[in-house]
Amino acid sequence: MNNKPKYNLFKNTQYALEGLIHALKTESSFKLELVFGIFIFITIYFIDVELVYKLVLTSTAFLVLIVELLNSAIENVVDLVTKEIHPLAKTAKDIGSTAVMFSIILHLLCWMTIVYKFYF
Repeated sequence: MNNKPKYNLFKNTQYALEGLIHALKTESSFKLELVFGIFIFITIYFIDVELVYKLVLTSTAFLVLIVELLNSAIENVVDLVTKEIHPLAKTAKDIGSTAVMFSIILHLLCWMTIVYKFYF
């Protein structure tokens, strides 16, 4: 079975926006990370560091949001496949959460390195 529709730039953009709206309505972790992200992006704009460091911080902040969306997609697929509590379902969800945790750790390490370099 092929659920993949024919490629259309405007339709694909619409699908992406529908996914974003769904995540904003249903995914509390994504909403929380997005709120933090807004403050982080504002802070990045105002800190006095070179542009390349701002790019690193912005990229890793977006990475956290991207990985959270992928984790939510994994969780939705697992819930679609089985409503039962199954060790593999738990493992899939836990690994997705680990990926989010690693992206957050990476972002924090970038902040700590850049802040140390410029302010200490």
